[in-house]
Amino acid sequence: MSDAAVLRRRPPLVLADLLPGTLVRDTLLIVGAAGFIGLLAQISIHLSFTPVPITGQTLGVLLAGTALGWWRAGAALVLYAVAGVAGVPWFADHTSGYASASFGYIIGFAAAAVLCGYLAGRGADRSVLRSVPAMLTAEVVIYAFGLTWLAIDLHLGASAAIADGLTPFLAGDAIKAALAAGLLPAAWWLAGRRGGGASGGASAAVSGPGAAG
Repeated sequence: MSDAAVLRRRPPLVLADLLPGTLVRDTLLIVGAAGFIGLLAQISIHLSFTPVPITGQTLGVLLAGTALGWWRAGAALVLYAVAGVAGVPWFADHTSGYASASFGYIIGFAAAAVLCGYLAGRGADRSVLRSVPAMLTAEVVIYAFGLTWLAIDLHLGASAAIADGLTPFLAGDAIKAALAAGLLPAAWWLAGRRGGGASGGASAAVSGPGAAG
């Protein structure tokens, strides 16, 4: 391998960059992540006092965002939202469409996934201490969109929206954030052991299209 080729080779910014290929890899990762989140959406528990169900989606969003990087994760969640609105029944309880009090959370998923990927590209998923703040920040973004939509859709005040759309889910989402914050550094550790430490340090650049070969 020439010196020029070595210089052109960039270190992996997120876990997805460790996989070979470019276009085919990225397409499969985007479609697979959307399907994975759709699958986790079917883990759904309804509470009698709120129209928002407890689902596994948030965990999928946190994992996809950090593992795929900002643009792949954003594409996956946009695909998930657009396909669901178009009729693919992979929202909670095999539903589709946007006429739902909880659709704001789906919009928030896309924003949170992009944020997670952006932070992961800067090394936020390499240790638990850095992963936890990233996951919690992403959940704040999800709730910002979700609560706003919920309040507008149901004509709720701030306290009622928080009671229906935030308080019942805090414990579960804390567990999801802890799981994601532990799984991503563990995955990097395993990748480093398998690759002999070839994963390298986190670069300051953003993991965007074409960022890794």
